[in-house]
Amino acid sequence: MPANHLLSAECLDAAVTAAHSAAAILQTHAPHHAELAVDHKARNDLVSQADREAEDTIVGILSTRTPDIGIIAEETGGQRGNEATWYVDPLDGTTNFLNGIPHYAVSIALIGHAGCSPNGEHALTEDTPLIGVIYDPNREELFTSMYGIGAWLNGRRIQCSSATSMADAVLATGFPFRDFSFEQQYMPTLHEAIATTRGVRRMGSAALDLAWTACGRYDGYWEMGLASWDVAAGTALVRAAGGVCEDIHHRQPWPEGGYVYAANPHIANALNTMIGQHL
Repeated sequence: MPANHLLSAECLDAAVTAAHSAAAILQTHAPHHAELAVDHKARNDLVSQADREAEDTIVGILSTRTPDIGIIAEETGGQRGNEATWYVDPLDGTTNFLNGIPHYAVSIALIGHAGCSPNGEHALTEDTPLIGVIYDPNREELFTSMYGIGAWLNGRRIQCSSATSMADAVLATGFPFRDFSFEQQYMPTLHEAIATTRGVRRMGSAALDLAWTACGRYDGYWEMGLASWDVAAGTALVRAAGGVCEDIHHRQPWPEGGYVYAANPHIANALNTMIGQHL
């Protein structure tokens, strides 16, 4: 697919179709979650039959409809494309899913690589999230976004919240659950957030935390030790909704390494400062 077709209805529709198809598989398995075969990739890092089937469906649809775009998926890996790459998380919130907690999502993002011209005019100077699709099958909420155009929830335009101070902010986060090497950096940020904000929530799905930041339910969010596919679509959504979503260490053009903070533009600097002083 030519680079100037990356920001197209065809690409967005392919991702939406793939997300809906994967979610249908997840919801078929959900009532029988206790009977699923589950493997342990690492401590507290689970993969089930539902994850694998959902991912196979997504990869099949994307590879058929956008054959020139690379695919990197959580369970099967893959490889970057020359101009752009899909990042796929077939089930973000696996632990919730396997415990019957109805808070999980399918997450698909298109990342354009430096040098490509996604709109046929200006070349990207760095890797950039172009399309974000996050689908929550339990609430039937479809979050979509396109770089430079906007973000939507079930077709209605969304934007980040208007909270202007940390004291008025409700934040989301995720605790260390798989890699505990950064625990001494993370815990002080949690303690400070508890003491200085309106509240902190931990729901167990990074994709939905970012989607909810994009639509203003949360004023900000931060987490450490994630993977690229956990945050790719959410980064696209937050940015398209007028917010800030960056690598905590400010070393990468988007939080590909899984150290992420996101917020509305009014409190982003304060959230960044809160986190940075403990790194």
